[in-house]
Amino acid sequence: MDIALSFDPVQADDFDALAELRALTMRPSLERLGRYDPQRSRRRLQAGFAPEPMRWICLDGERIGFYSLFPQEAAWRLDHLYVRPVMQGRGVGGAVMRRLIAQTQGSAMRVTALRGSESNGFYRRYGFVQTGESEWDIEYERAAEAAA
Repeated sequence: MDIALSFDPVQADDFDALAELRALTMRPSLERLGRYDPQRSRRRLQAGFAPEPMRWICLDGERIGFYSLFPQEAAWRLDHLYVRPVMQGRGVGGAVMRRLIAQTQGSAMRVTALRGSESNGFYRRYGFVQTGESEWDIEYERAAEAAA
């Protein structure tokens, strides 16, 4: 059963709220790596901030997360997918991922996940396979689905 989510456009003046949600969501994983720094987190989001491909994830009118999805080379790039920690484990991420797969019509999709983050298992459950890694991140790609 899918959760009834809505997806609202992100505006340029939403940046502070996005940065706060991102830091809150990533904090446990970054602390495990000894790399939690709220200012660095904010700067990293600011460096690539583009509201056009971003959407708020809303449940009953409340902003509970956000994502950014845009075309990049031969695949779609999922640059962010964050859900408030209190809403994790309730099917929100799965509902969003099913939406993104449908939105991209099963095209290839790429994402980067922080090493040691629980998001790695999430992406693997949705068919992403590791394609690379760096000191702090793991790169994944979900192959395009074959046409029916």
